[in-house]
Amino acid sequence: MFTGCGTALVTPFRQDGAFDEAVFRVLIERQIEEGINFLVPCGTTGENPTLSRAEQRRAVEIAVNQARGKVPVLAGAGGYNTHEVIEQAREWRSLGVDGILSVAPYYNKPTQEGLFQHYRAIADAVRVPIIVYNVPGRTGVNLEPATIKRLAQLPHIAGVKEASGNINQIGTILNQAADDFLVLSGDDAITLPTIALGGRGVISVASNEIPRQMTELAQAALHGDFERARRVHHRYLPLMEVNFIESSPLPVKYAMSLMGLLEPVWRLPMVPPAEASKQRIEAVLEQLGLLAERSVQAD
Repeated sequence: MFTGCGTALVTPFRQDGAFDEAVFRVLIERQIEEGINFLVPCGTTGENPTLSRAEQRRAVEIAVNQARGKVPVLAGAGGYNTHEVIEQAREWRSLGVDGILSVAPYYNKPTQEGLFQHYRAIADAVRVPIIVYNVPGRTGVNLEPATIKRLAQLPHIAGVKEASGNINQIGTILNQAADDFLVLSGDDAITLPTIALGGRGVISVASNEIPRQMTELAQAALHGDFERARRVHHRYLPLMEVNFIESSPLPVKYAMSLMGLLEPVWRLPMVPPAEASKQRIEAVLEQLGLLAERSVQAD
């Protein structure tokens, strides 16, 4: 269900800072029309730490309603309080999501045994497919391959979004994973090598901007057409890289504003990119011919 390219959806805000539900619907419809394989609302790219619980619920509701019957929805539900994560994941399940993406607990830095028990508790309580999310650069802890191997043996733990940036670690996980355990790249720039090693796709930031092209890259690689996948990768690598010149989602939301897709609004403590970063982002979009792209804005 969660193979190919899934978009870690940004959350659009109005100039007054409110969640812009109308534009969110337009963005989701654009994703579906461009052929995206699945949708991921309420992840860190969606600025979920600054969304209220009610706003997160609305984002998940909208994603499920817009995507129903077209593409699966993998909704973000993670954090450092296992009980609260379980409650949120149960709520998302009641809304009809197809799976849960759950980031590793951050700040409290659990041991590997603590990480295992955290995810086991979620899997026992919420009987939907769960993709664990390893992003040590954000959480301060690394889900080690041995821990992921243990987790993969649990019912409902369906895969891992691997954003360690460590291709050796990704290779180790793939070497020990069962055929039905999904390993998804959490970094756009290593989508191609991850799939070449046996991964099943990517949860992408760049597909907010270029859903069709990122889906083409993932699907070409999955079907063994690496020449085609390399062409897409090489062309859009500058965009993948510029999306992380500052903390995500600062660059991607600024780029999307230049493409006419949303308002350039973030919530504190996220702030607009620096002027030098804005110039680099605009230069990359111009080089790729994306500045002229416009999405039909909601009334």
